[in-house]
Amino acid sequence: MTMARADYDFPLRLDAGSGQAGQTGYPAHVAQLLRQLLLTSPGERACLPEFGCGLRQLLFAPQSDALVASVAMLVRQSVERWLGDQVKLVDVLVAAGADPASGLDEGEILVTVRYVLIETQTTETLSLKVS
Repeated sequence: MTMARADYDFPLRLDAGSGQAGQTGYPAHVAQLLRQLLLTSPGERACLPEFGCGLRQLLFAPQSDALVASVAMLVRQSVERWLGDQVKLVDVLVAAGADPASGLDEGEILVTVRYVLIETQTTETLSLKVS
């Protein structure tokens, strides 16, 4: 018999019924960790200054194929370094506002990360628009 794993919500919230810290399922928890990693800039966390991906800093770079490749590489490196014990990357897809087919506005980046949860061996997808 397997028990469903529950982890704390991020951002931390109190459950209205019990008054205890809110909890979420493991897949949602890992998605929250991934979103937190991608949206944090290195140096933003005082006790862990190397943590983060720094995607928002790249919004001001000229949008080109080189930017798309740089974002994909940065995401891969960050996920493997900080979440490599929880997820195995399958694919990282990046679209930038400079691409007319992307449907994004100028200055926006869409990052789609497909990954396998190591603990459950299930495939998950997270799409994150950064603007």
